[in-house]
Amino acid sequence: MTAADPRTRALTVRLWLACLATQEQLTIYLGVRLGLYRSLDTPATPRQLAGRAGIAVRYATEWLEQQAVAGIVEVDDPARPRDERVYTLPDPHRTVLVETADPSAIGSLAVLPLGGVALALPELLAAYRSGAGVPDAVYGDDWRVGHSGANRALFTHQFPGWIRLAMPDVHARLTTGDARVADVGCGAGWASIALALAYPGARITGFDVDAECLEQARRNAADAGVAERTEFRVQDIEAAADELTGRFDLVCVLDVLHELPRPVPTLRTCRCLRSPDGAVLVMDARVRDAFTAPADEVERFQYATSVLHCLPACLADPPSAGTGTVMRADDVRAFARDAGFAEVDVLPVEERFHRLYRLRG
Repeated sequence: MTAADPRTRALTVRLWLACLATQEQLTIYLGVRLGLYRSLDTPATPRQLAGRAGIAVRYATEWLEQQAVAGIVEVDDPARPRDERVYTLPDPHRTVLVETADPSAIGSLAVLPLGGVALALPELLAAYRSGAGVPDAVYGDDWRVGHSGANRALFTHQFPGWIRLAMPDVHARLTTGDARVADVGCGAGWASIALALAYPGARITGFDVDAECLEQARRNAADAGVAERTEFRVQDIEAAADELTGRFDLVCVLDVLHELPRPVPTLRTCRCLRSPDGAVLVMDARVRDAFTAPADEVERFQYATSVLHCLPACLADPPSAGTGTVMRADDVRAFARDAGFAEVDVLPVEERFHRLYRLRG
Protein backbone atom coordinates (compact mmCIF):
# COMPACT_ATOMS: atom_id res chain seq x y z
CA MET A 1 0.00 0.00 0.00
CA THR A 2 1.22 3.48 -0.85
CA ALA A 3 -0.02 6.76 0.56
CA ALA A 4 1.06 10.35 0.04
CA ASP A 5 0.89 11.16 3.74
CA PRO A 6 2.46 8.72 6.24
CA ARG A 7 -0.37 9.53 8.63
CA THR A 8 -2.80 7.96 6.16
CA ARG A 9 -0.89 4.70 6.18
CA ALA A 10 -0.46 4.83 9.94
CA LEU A 11 -4.20 5.21 10.54
CA THR A 12 -5.02 2.53 7.98
CA VAL A 13 -2.70 0.06 9.70
CA ARG A 14 -4.01 1.09 13.11
CA LEU A 15 -7.61 0.44 12.09
CA TRP A 16 -6.76 -2.93 10.53
CA LEU A 17 -4.98 -3.99 13.70
CA ALA A 18 -7.94 -2.73 15.72
CA CYS A 19 -10.25 -4.80 13.54
CA LEU A 20 -8.12 -7.88 14.17
CA ALA A 21 -8.05 -7.20 17.90
CA THR A 22 -11.83 -6.69 17.98
CA GLN A 23 -12.51 -9.89 16.09
CA GLU A 24 -10.22 -11.87 18.38
CA GLN A 25 -11.84 -10.22 21.40
CA LEU A 26 -15.23 -11.40 20.15
CA THR A 27 -13.96 -14.97 19.83
CA ILE A 28 -12.83 -14.64 23.45
CA TYR A 29 -16.34 -13.39 24.25
CA LEU A 30 -17.69 -16.66 22.81
CA GLY A 31 -15.26 -18.60 24.98
CA VAL A 32 -16.31 -16.75 28.13
CA ARG A 33 -20.07 -16.79 27.51
CA LEU A 34 -20.20 -20.42 26.36
CA GLY A 35 -17.99 -21.62 29.21
CA LEU A 36 -15.33 -22.93 26.83
CA TYR A 37 -12.39 -21.76 28.91
CA ARG A 38 -13.88 -23.27 32.05
CA SER A 39 -14.41 -26.51 30.11
CA LEU A 40 -10.71 -26.57 29.26
CA ASP A 41 -9.86 -27.33 32.89
CA THR A 42 -8.06 -30.35 31.43
CA PRO A 43 -6.71 -30.77 27.88
CA ALA A 44 -9.33 -31.69 25.28
CA THR A 45 -9.90 -32.67 21.69
CA PRO A 46 -12.61 -30.78 19.81
CA ARG A 47 -15.12 -33.55 20.48
CA GLN A 48 -14.28 -33.60 24.18
CA LEU A 49 -14.65 -29.84 24.48
CA ALA A 50 -17.95 -29.97 22.59
CA GLY A 51 -19.24 -32.60 24.99
CA ARG A 52 -18.17 -30.72 28.09
CA ALA A 53 -19.51 -27.33 26.99
CA GLY A 54 -22.59 -28.49 25.10
CA ILE A 55 -21.69 -27.04 21.71
CA ALA A 56 -21.45 -28.49 18.21
CA VAL A 57 -18.24 -30.36 17.35
CA ARG A 58 -17.65 -28.41 14.13
CA TYR A 59 -17.82 -25.11 15.99
CA ALA A 60 -15.56 -26.46 18.73
CA THR A 61 -12.98 -27.45 16.13
CA GLU A 62 -12.94 -24.07 14.41
CA TRP A 63 -12.87 -22.15 17.68
CA LEU A 64 -9.99 -24.21 19.10
CA GLU A 65 -7.96 -23.79 15.90
CA GLN A 66 -8.55 -20.04 15.94
CA GLN A 67 -7.59 -19.80 19.62
CA ALA A 68 -4.40 -21.74 18.92
CA VAL A 69 -3.55 -19.53 15.93
CA ALA A 70 -4.07 -16.50 18.19
CA GLY A 71 -1.74 -17.96 20.83
CA ILE A 72 -4.42 -18.23 23.53
CA VAL A 73 -4.56 -22.03 23.76
CA GLU A 74 -1.79 -24.51 22.98
CA VAL A 75 -2.03 -27.50 20.66
CA ASP A 76 -0.05 -30.71 21.16
CA ASP A 77 0.78 -31.40 17.50
CA PRO A 78 -0.51 -29.23 14.64
CA ALA A 79 0.33 -32.01 12.16
CA ARG A 80 -2.17 -34.48 13.65
CA PRO A 81 -5.63 -34.88 12.08
CA ARG A 82 -7.76 -31.96 13.21
CA ASP A 83 -10.20 -34.09 15.23
CA GLU A 84 -7.32 -35.77 17.11
CA ARG A 85 -5.42 -32.66 18.18
CA VAL A 86 -5.38 -31.99 21.90
CA TYR A 87 -5.70 -28.40 23.12
CA THR A 88 -4.60 -26.97 26.46
CA LEU A 89 -5.41 -23.67 28.15
CA PRO A 90 -2.20 -22.61 29.94
CA ASP A 91 -2.69 -21.79 33.62
CA PRO A 92 -1.47 -18.17 33.20
CA HIS A 93 -4.15 -17.65 30.52
CA ARG A 94 -6.79 -19.38 32.65
CA THR A 95 -6.13 -16.77 35.35
CA VAL A 96 -7.11 -14.04 32.87
CA LEU A 97 -10.04 -15.75 31.16
CA VAL A 98 -11.92 -17.55 33.95
CA GLU A 99 -13.75 -15.13 36.21
CA THR A 100 -12.48 -15.02 39.79
CA ALA A 101 -11.40 -12.32 42.25
CA ASP A 102 -7.86 -12.46 40.84
CA PRO A 103 -6.74 -8.98 39.68
CA SER A 104 -5.70 -10.47 36.34
CA ALA A 105 -9.18 -11.84 35.60
CA ILE A 106 -10.52 -9.07 33.38
CA GLY A 107 -13.26 -10.82 31.44
CA SER A 108 -15.88 -8.65 33.12
CA LEU A 109 -14.01 -5.47 32.28
CA ALA A 110 -12.65 -6.21 28.82
CA VAL A 111 -14.82 -8.91 27.24
CA LEU A 112 -18.46 -9.04 28.37
CA PRO A 113 -19.21 -5.33 27.74
CA LEU A 114 -18.61 -5.92 24.04
CA GLY A 115 -21.72 -8.06 23.93
CA GLY A 116 -23.72 -5.34 25.62
CA VAL A 117 -22.54 -2.64 23.23
CA ALA A 118 -23.23 -4.89 20.22
CA LEU A 119 -26.78 -5.39 21.46
CA ALA A 120 -27.29 -1.65 21.91
CA LEU A 121 -25.76 -0.44 18.63
CA PRO A 122 -29.05 0.13 16.75
CA GLU A 123 -30.44 2.24 19.59
CA LEU A 124 -27.11 4.05 19.97
CA LEU A 125 -27.31 5.14 16.34
CA ALA A 126 -30.83 6.43 16.86
CA ALA A 127 -29.90 8.17 20.13
CA TYR A 128 -26.99 10.04 18.57
CA ARG A 129 -29.38 11.41 15.96
CA SER A 130 -32.21 12.29 18.34
CA GLY A 131 -30.27 13.34 21.44
CA ALA A 132 -32.17 10.82 23.55
CA GLY A 133 -30.54 8.27 25.83
CA VAL A 134 -30.19 4.49 25.81
CA PRO A 135 -31.40 2.77 29.00
CA ASP A 136 -29.15 0.28 30.73
CA ALA A 137 -31.69 -2.47 30.06
CA VAL A 138 -30.95 -2.22 26.33
CA TYR A 139 -27.36 -3.33 26.99
CA GLY A 140 -28.63 -6.58 28.47
CA ASP A 141 -27.08 -9.14 30.78
CA ASP A 142 -23.59 -8.87 29.28
CA TRP A 143 -23.25 -5.27 30.36
CA ARG A 144 -24.92 -5.89 33.72
CA VAL A 145 -22.67 -8.83 34.58
CA GLY A 146 -19.56 -7.20 33.13
CA HIS A 147 -20.11 -3.88 34.86
CA SER A 148 -20.89 -5.56 38.17
CA GLY A 149 -17.74 -7.67 38.05
CA ALA A 150 -15.32 -5.13 36.60
CA ASN A 151 -14.17 -3.83 40.00
CA ARG A 152 -14.46 -7.11 41.90
CA ALA A 153 -10.70 -7.59 42.33
CA LEU A 154 -10.19 -3.93 43.28
CA PHE A 155 -12.85 -4.10 45.98
CA THR A 156 -11.65 -7.48 47.23
CA HIS A 157 -7.94 -6.75 47.43
CA GLN A 158 -7.51 -2.97 47.68
CA PHE A 159 -10.56 -1.08 48.86
CA PRO A 160 -10.46 -1.84 52.62
CA GLY A 161 -6.74 -1.05 52.66
CA TRP A 162 -7.41 2.34 51.12
CA ILE A 163 -9.83 3.17 53.92
CA ARG A 164 -7.32 2.05 56.54
CA LEU A 165 -4.49 4.13 55.08
CA ALA A 166 -6.27 7.20 53.71
CA MET A 167 -9.18 7.48 56.17
CA PRO A 168 -7.78 6.32 59.54
CA ASP A 169 -10.62 7.94 61.50
CA VAL A 170 -13.19 6.04 59.45
CA HIS A 171 -11.18 2.84 59.81
CA ALA A 172 -11.21 3.30 63.59
CA ARG A 173 -14.97 3.85 63.59
CA LEU A 174 -15.61 0.75 61.46
CA THR A 175 -13.67 -1.41 63.88
CA THR A 176 -15.76 -0.46 66.93
CA GLY A 177 -18.34 -3.19 66.42
CA ASP A 178 -21.56 -1.28 65.80
CA ALA A 179 -20.72 0.69 62.68
CA ARG A 180 -23.09 1.08 59.71
CA VAL A 181 -22.09 1.52 56.06
CA ALA A 182 -24.25 2.45 53.06
CA ASP A 183 -23.12 1.29 49.61
CA VAL A 184 -25.03 3.42 47.11
CA GLY A 185 -25.37 1.81 43.68
CA CYS A 186 -23.90 -1.41 45.03
CA GLY A 187 -24.49 -3.60 41.98
CA ALA A 188 -23.44 -7.21 42.62
CA GLY A 189 -22.26 -6.27 46.11
CA TRP A 190 -18.51 -6.82 45.85
CA ALA A 191 -17.61 -3.64 47.77
CA SER A 192 -20.21 -4.39 50.45
CA ILE A 193 -18.81 -7.91 50.83
CA ALA A 194 -15.23 -6.65 51.03
CA LEU A 195 -16.16 -4.22 53.78
CA ALA A 196 -18.09 -6.88 55.68
CA LEU A 197 -15.08 -9.19 55.54
CA ALA A 198 -12.66 -6.45 56.57
CA TYR A 199 -14.84 -5.15 59.41
CA PRO A 200 -16.57 -8.09 61.12
CA GLY A 201 -18.53 -5.84 63.46
CA ALA A 202 -19.97 -3.57 60.78
CA ARG A 203 -23.33 -3.88 59.08
CA ILE A 204 -23.52 -2.99 55.39
CA THR A 205 -26.62 -1.87 53.48
CA GLY A 206 -26.41 -1.86 49.70
CA PHE A 207 -28.84 0.20 47.63
CA ASP A 208 -29.53 -0.25 43.93
CA VAL A 209 -32.46 0.00 41.53
CA ASP A 210 -31.49 -3.17 39.63
CA ALA A 211 -33.31 -6.09 41.26
CA GLU A 212 -31.39 -8.71 39.28
CA CYS A 213 -28.04 -7.31 40.40
CA LEU A 214 -29.19 -7.37 44.00
CA GLU A 215 -30.26 -11.00 43.75
CA GLN A 216 -26.72 -11.76 42.63
CA ALA A 217 -25.38 -9.61 45.47
CA ARG A 218 -27.31 -11.67 47.99
CA ARG A 219 -25.93 -14.89 46.51
CA ASN A 220 -22.41 -13.47 46.52
CA ALA A 221 -22.76 -12.40 50.16
CA ALA A 222 -24.02 -15.83 51.14
CA ASP A 223 -21.11 -17.50 49.35
CA ALA A 224 -18.70 -15.19 51.22
CA GLY A 225 -20.32 -15.99 54.56
CA VAL A 226 -21.47 -12.41 55.30
CA ALA A 227 -25.18 -12.64 54.48
CA GLU A 228 -26.18 -11.94 58.08
CA ARG A 229 -24.34 -8.61 58.12
CA THR A 230 -25.29 -7.39 54.64
CA GLU A 231 -28.63 -6.14 53.43
CA PHE A 232 -29.42 -5.30 49.82
CA ARG A 233 -32.38 -3.04 49.11
CA VAL A 234 -34.05 -2.36 45.77
CA GLN A 235 -34.50 1.32 46.36
CA ASP A 236 -33.64 4.70 44.96
CA ILE A 237 -31.42 6.21 47.65
CA GLU A 238 -33.41 9.44 47.69
CA ALA A 239 -36.49 7.50 48.78
CA ALA A 240 -34.58 6.25 51.84
CA ALA A 241 -33.62 9.70 53.15
CA ASP A 242 -36.38 10.20 55.71
CA GLU A 243 -36.11 6.67 57.08
CA LEU A 244 -32.31 6.55 57.33
CA THR A 245 -31.23 10.10 58.14
CA GLY A 246 -28.04 10.18 60.21
CA ARG A 247 -27.78 6.39 60.28
CA PHE A 248 -24.47 5.62 58.56
CA ASP A 249 -20.85 6.06 59.63
CA LEU A 250 -19.69 5.72 56.03
CA VAL A 251 -21.65 6.36 52.83
CA CYS A 252 -19.95 5.05 49.68
CA VAL A 253 -20.70 6.00 46.07
CA LEU A 254 -18.34 3.75 44.15
CA ASP A 255 -17.90 4.13 40.38
CA VAL A 256 -21.50 5.28 40.16
CA LEU A 257 -21.66 9.07 40.33
CA HIS A 258 -20.76 9.68 36.68
CA GLU A 259 -23.70 7.49 35.57
CA LEU A 260 -26.34 9.23 37.65
CA PRO A 261 -28.67 11.52 35.72
CA ARG A 262 -29.05 13.72 38.80
CA PRO A 263 -25.85 13.49 40.83
CA VAL A 264 -26.47 16.51 43.05
CA PRO A 265 -29.69 15.24 44.69
CA THR A 266 -28.02 11.87 45.24
CA LEU A 267 -25.04 13.48 46.97
CA ARG A 268 -27.39 15.66 49.00
CA THR A 269 -29.12 12.47 50.18
CA CYS A 270 -25.76 10.87 51.00
CA ARG A 271 -24.97 13.91 53.12
CA CYS A 272 -28.26 13.39 54.90
CA LEU A 273 -27.69 9.68 55.51
CA ARG A 274 -24.30 10.05 57.18
CA SER A 275 -24.08 10.29 60.95
CA PRO A 276 -22.89 13.58 62.53
CA ASP A 277 -19.28 12.38 62.48
CA GLY A 278 -19.71 10.13 59.44
CA ALA A 279 -17.99 10.32 56.06
CA VAL A 280 -19.01 10.29 52.41
CA LEU A 281 -16.61 8.56 50.03
CA VAL A 282 -16.81 8.77 46.23
CA MET A 283 -14.77 6.61 43.88
CA ASP A 284 -14.89 7.43 40.21
CA ALA A 285 -12.86 7.49 37.02
CA ARG A 286 -9.33 8.82 37.14
CA VAL A 287 -9.07 11.22 34.22
CA ARG A 288 -6.93 14.24 33.55
CA ASP A 289 -7.84 17.52 35.17
CA ALA A 290 -8.35 19.11 31.76
CA PHE A 291 -9.09 17.91 28.26
CA THR A 292 -5.93 16.80 26.48
CA ALA A 293 -5.61 15.33 22.99
CA PRO A 294 -4.21 12.99 22.05
CA ALA A 295 -4.14 11.19 25.40
CA ASP A 296 -2.90 7.94 26.94
CA GLU A 297 -4.60 4.55 26.81
CA VAL A 298 -6.51 4.98 30.08
CA GLU A 299 -8.02 8.30 29.01
CA ARG A 300 -8.90 6.75 25.65
CA PHE A 301 -10.59 3.85 27.45
CA GLN A 302 -12.63 6.19 29.65
CA TYR A 303 -13.76 8.26 26.69
CA ALA A 304 -14.71 5.22 24.59
CA THR A 305 -16.71 3.80 27.50
CA SER A 306 -18.50 7.13 27.82
CA VAL A 307 -19.33 7.33 24.12
CA LEU A 308 -20.66 3.77 23.96
CA HIS A 309 -22.47 3.44 27.29
CA CYS A 310 -22.15 5.85 30.20
CA LEU A 311 -23.28 9.05 28.49
CA PRO A 312 -26.20 7.43 26.61
CA ALA A 313 -27.30 5.60 29.78
CA CYS A 314 -27.06 8.83 31.79
CA LEU A 315 -29.19 10.69 29.22
CA ALA A 316 -31.90 8.01 29.30
CA ASP A 317 -33.56 9.50 32.39
CA PRO A 318 -34.20 13.21 31.78
CA PRO A 319 -33.65 15.76 33.10
CA SER A 320 -30.05 14.61 33.18
CA ALA A 321 -26.72 16.19 34.01
CA GLY A 322 -25.28 14.24 31.06
CA THR A 323 -21.99 13.67 32.85
CA GLY A 324 -20.54 10.59 31.20
CA THR A 325 -17.46 8.64 32.26
CA VAL A 326 -15.05 11.55 31.93
CA MET A 327 -15.98 13.27 35.18
CA ARG A 328 -13.04 15.43 36.21
CA ALA A 329 -12.11 16.43 39.75
CA ASP A 330 -13.60 19.90 39.29
CA ASP A 331 -16.90 18.29 38.26
CA VAL A 332 -16.96 16.31 41.50
CA ARG A 333 -16.20 19.46 43.48
CA ALA A 334 -19.02 21.34 41.74
CA PHE A 335 -21.55 18.55 42.36
CA ALA A 336 -20.47 18.29 46.01
CA ARG A 337 -20.67 22.04 46.55
CA ASP A 338 -24.18 22.16 45.05
CA ALA A 339 -25.16 19.27 47.34
CA GLY A 340 -24.11 21.24 50.43
CA PHE A 341 -20.61 19.92 51.12
CA ALA A 342 -17.94 22.41 52.09
CA GLU A 343 -14.81 20.55 50.97
CA VAL A 344 -13.65 17.74 48.72
CA ASP A 345 -10.39 15.94 49.49
CA VAL A 346 -8.69 13.90 46.80
CA LEU A 347 -7.33 10.98 48.79
CA PRO A 348 -3.71 9.85 48.32
CA VAL A 349 -4.56 6.54 46.67
CA GLU A 350 -2.61 5.35 43.65
CA GLU A 351 -4.85 3.42 41.25
CA ARG A 352 -4.58 3.73 37.49
CA PHE A 353 -8.28 3.80 36.66
CA HIS A 354 -9.90 5.40 39.72
CA ARG A 355 -9.68 8.39 42.02
CA LEU A 356 -11.10 8.60 45.56
CA TYR A 357 -12.76 11.70 47.01
CA ARG A 358 -13.80 12.40 50.58
CA LEU A 359 -16.66 14.87 50.84
CA ARG A 360 -16.69 17.01 54.00
CA GLY A 361 -18.91 19.56 55.66
